[in-house]
Amino acid sequence: MYQAHFGLSELPFSLTPNTALFHALPPHLEAIQTTLAALEMGEGIIQISGEVGTGKTLVCRMLINQLPEHFDLAYLPTPAANGHELRLALARELNILADGDNTTLTEHLQQALIARKAKGRSVVVLLDEAQALPDDALEVIRLLGNLETEQEKLLQIVLLGQPELDLRLAQHHMRQFQQRITFRACLRPLDLAETISYIDFRLNCAGCSRSLFELAQYRDIWKASRGIPRLINQLCHKALIAACSSNTPSVEREDILNAVKDTLGARQPRWTFPVLWGWH
Repeated sequence: MYQAHFGLSELPFSLTPNTALFHALPPHLEAIQTTLAALEMGEGIIQISGEVGTGKTLVCRMLINQLPEHFDLAYLPTPAANGHELRLALARELNILADGDNTTLTEHLQQALIARKAKGRSVVVLLDEAQALPDDALEVIRLLGNLETEQEKLLQIVLLGQPELDLRLAQHHMRQFQQRITFRACLRPLDLAETISYIDFRLNCAGCSRSLFELAQYRDIWKASRGIPRLINQLCHKALIAACSSNTPSVEREDILNAVKDTLGARQPRWTFPVLWGWH
């Protein structure tokens, strides 16, 4: 691999979410700060939305790492197939007796949440891939979000999902659920300056002591990726592989072009001579 060629201590553009490589850029920092503030205020349901590859899973892991001490966490990374499975998964995550019908299970959950609240503990549920939840599971979330004492919520819920979730919640029959969402955060794509900062930060974390990309190449990566971090990672990773294979000390224009052509979802240029521009 290209680590030895460029003098890197690790692969800087791995697709596996790594909190050690988290760069506090505005879209992600705003989502984390908004969510943590809403949780501290005791809000019931919070939503974080973003396109595929914008960093929802990494934001989720950063939230887990930064949750205040008095929060008990239930993390559900896989969408439940129905409302009953959602109740069961939540009960198991919180070490609550998971038997009986839906009514009994809800009673067990409520009693356990009341007991934790009496001890000064708050419970937060993080639900990833929320756009894939069926309607009856979303209805269970709404009902669980209604569990409360006279002063505060017993359960706080954070939904992380793609924009398809917004389209579903905009339907007439989902209006009650939509009104329960008190705070929203959106992970927008990175702009050019943020893309440059993102790439340089990851290279620096990997021990890179010199510049491997020129400004025009940063711009090409940004245009091809549309500012989506996952695509930025793929393009940089493939460009570095190509540069290493060519035994060049830095990334060349041809390396960027080959990476773009090889990456599904990357925006392809209309033409490539004399420069990469005229993008689709």
